[in-house]
Amino acid sequence: MPQSLAAIHLHVIFSTKNREPWLAADLAPRIHAYFGGIARSNGSCLHTSGGMPDHVHLLLSLGREQTVAGLVGGLKAASSRWVHDTFADRAGFGWQAGYGAFSVSPSQLSVVRSYIDTQAEHHRARTFQEEYRRFLQKHGIECDERYVWD
Repeated sequence: MPQSLAAIHLHVIFSTKNREPWLAADLAPRIHAYFGGIARSNGSCLHTSGGMPDHVHLLLSLGREQTVAGLVGGLKAASSRWVHDTFADRAGFGWQAGYGAFSVSPSQLSVVRSYIDTQAEHHRARTFQEEYRRFLQKHGIECDERYVWD
């Protein structure tokens, strides 16, 4: 086959270090836009992003030459560096070490987009930890919680 093609969609979730509320109204829209540029520069596509002051949700199409770990690591490293370079008062900003990446069927892209776009509504009823546990259960992922929350 002379051409390589891929259609791999991911819902990626990660929090700020210690779930500190760093993503206030002044930073959140800018960092989400920055995620889009990082994804593009890595041959991937950010369809939508959102979250709360202590975590983010990203709906991405993985570039055909990217790995999940490479893309997420790049998103976290570059955005953290950008925050430190742009906002002198946020020297303590950081992302948690881990992340969750969940496959999304093309037929469910609009459902996931809607879920990400309505994060504030979801978090009126549940915490980030409760939400994340539900994702792990829904996708059949077992984990030792001693190593999930940093």
